[in-house]
Amino acid sequence: MAVYTKINQKEIDIINENFNIDKVTSFKGIKQGIENTNYLLKSKKKKYILTIFEKRVLQKEIPFFMKLMDNLNNSKISCPKPLKTKEKKYLIKLKNKTACIVSFLEGKDKKILNISDCYAIGKTIARMHVVTSKMKLNRKNSMGIRNLKPLLESIKFKSKNFSNLKVFLKNNFKDINQNWPKQLPKGIIHGDLFIDNIFFKKNKLSGIIDFYFAANDYFMYEIAICINALCFESKKRKFQMNHKKIKNLIKGYESVRKISIKEKKSINILCRGAALRYLLTRLYDYSNTPKTALIKIKDPNEYYQKLLSHNNLSSFKDYLN
Repeated sequence: MAVYTKINQKEIDIINENFNIDKVTSFKGIKQGIENTNYLLKSKKKKYILTIFEKRVLQKEIPFFMKLMDNLNNSKISCPKPLKTKEKKYLIKLKNKTACIVSFLEGKDKKILNISDCYAIGKTIARMHVVTSKMKLNRKNSMGIRNLKPLLESIKFKSKNFSNLKVFLKNNFKDINQNWPKQLPKGIIHGDLFIDNIFFKKNKLSGIIDFYFAANDYFMYEIAICINALCFESKKRKFQMNHKKIKNLIKGYESVRKISIKEKKSINILCRGAALRYLLTRLYDYSNTPKTALIKIKDPNEYYQKLLSHNNLSSFKDYLN
C-alpha cells in the first residue's frame, strides 16, 4: 500500500464507466505500506478501495487474489470483497497497469494490540485456515524460504561497514534453509499479517485486508509471521518479545484448530525464516525504492533484532514463557 502511480479525473471517469457503483466523486492516495498503489474512493454514500498492482505482483497471479477474497467473503471471513465490472470482470487497466476495486472494510488498525486482541487474531487466522484448506486455489509462495536467496543476492550493500551483516545474513539463510521443516499441514495463508492489515471496530476485530502475499504454505508459517509482526514490544527502538501475546495468539488459534506436535517443534525455525524474510525485503527496499515514491521506508534494524531474538530460542515452550 503506497502511491507509486498517480491518477487523475480521467481514471476516475474510466472507473465510473466500468463499474455498477455509486458515482465516485473524490479520491485520495493511501500512503502506508510498500507494495501496491492504493486510493480511497468516495461516492456520496459509500467508500471503496482502488488497488493498482505494481512490479512485485505477477499479472498471471492477480486472479488468484480476487477469487480468494471472494471465496473468503462467501465463507463469512471478513475481508474486502472484489467488485466486478459491468462485463463481470474483476480487473481493469489504468495507466497501462492492472487495477481492481474492492469494498471498503469498516474499522481501522490499532497502534498497539492487547492480549485479548491477539486471542481474537489467532481465532480468526485459524478460521481462515480451516476454510482455505478446502479451497482448490493454488499459488506458490513468492516469499517462501526458497525465494530468499536471489533476494539476498540482489541487495546492494553500499559500504564495507555492511560486510559483517552480509556474512550474518548468508549464515542464517544457509542454516534456516537446511533445517526448514517438511510436510507440515498447509493451505492458503494470508502471508503478511501486520498490525496495519488487521481492523478493529468498537474494540472488536472487524476484518483483515491486503491479501496480495497470500499463497499456499504451512499454516504454522502464518503463526511465525504473526509472532514477528504482532508479538514484540518496542521501547526506544529496542524490540522485545511479548510471551503473553504469543500465548494468547496460540490459544485463540487452538480454540478453532489444534496445532500438532510436529508443528510446535518447527516454531523456532519458521520464526527465524519469517524474520529473515522481512529483514531482507526491508534491506532491499531501503536500497532500491525510488525517491519519488510517496512512501515511508520501514527500518530493517527491527527485523535484525527480531532474528537475533529467535536465534537465542529453540523450543515451543521458549515462546510461551
